[in-house]
Amino acid sequence: MPSSQTVRALLIVNPKSRQGAEAALEDGLERLRQAGFTVEKLVSQGPEESRQAVLDRCSELDLVIMGGGDGTISSMAQVLYDCKMALAVLPLGTANDLARSLAVPETLEEAFAVIAANHRRRIDLGIVNGHYFFNVANLGLGVTVSEELTDQVKKQWGVFSYLKAFFAALARIRQFKIKLTVDGEHKRLRSIHMAVGNGHYYGGGNVLRDCNEIDDGLLSLYSLRPQKVWELLTLAPLLREGQYDLDKRVFTAQGRDIHIETRPSGMAIHADGEPVTRTPAHFEVLPGALEVVAPRPVPDPSNPEGFTP
Repeated sequence: MPSSQTVRALLIVNPKSRQGAEAALEDGLERLRQAGFTVEKLVSQGPEESRQAVLDRCSELDLVIMGGGDGTISSMAQVLYDCKMALAVLPLGTANDLARSLAVPETLEEAFAVIAANHRRRIDLGIVNGHYFFNVANLGLGVTVSEELTDQVKKQWGVFSYLKAFFAALARIRQFKIKLTVDGEHKRLRSIHMAVGNGHYYGGGNVLRDCNEIDDGLLSLYSLRPQKVWELLTLAPLLREGQYDLDKRVFTAQGRDIHIETRPSGMAIHADGEPVTRTPAHFEVLPGALEVVAPRPVPDPSNPEGFTP
């Protein structure tokens, strides 16, 4: 988009996420106006209001700026895709994993600076049973963690809330059987947790898989084999860094089309921290589905011209 052209933007803010951020938001809005943006601000009371606001303005906007956490932003994925609308992220949530995957800075001042620069890139979207997501969809232990991650826990524990929810969930571990198909190849597994991810980060900064990126056209899957709690805790460093291939207790795969059946059937699936569907589940990826505002990539000193070997 030419720099001389006004950028018409809608800023949608989750009121639960904006406490204490009002001054920074107003300063950021003024910065955008000085950069040539016209910005309408909406304090939304829920996903339906947010989606309808974008649908009503599809032809009038160049950009939607979402201020909230991963669940708030993920709830907008399909309407943004349907409207072919660009997205910018203000990290106002607990985890902000999409912002991490896009390398958007944590502070609102720096995040607004990224938006003002208006550099665009394209990213993939994941879909599970028709529900769109940015980061990860999971079942088993991950769902139990999400259930333990209440608003009260987030308020009391802040950045440590995911750790608190994880330890609470350990007491509720149950194993299950999986019939898995990845791009036509079949596998049968026993598991206590399975995740299928599109983005690089999930669960408050955990790496989904160290080789996975949000624009590589692939979904990455990992499954934890049944094990004792103390054994699971020894996996924690590898889980944090996404280095699952280093341990035989973890099954990994990558593909574009994934089908999962479980026993018991009808297991809950959460995507980006929100309940969306149940097994059996069909996953697919939409490569380059969405345009987003993100920092310009930092040149690699060993490859300053950006040549691909």
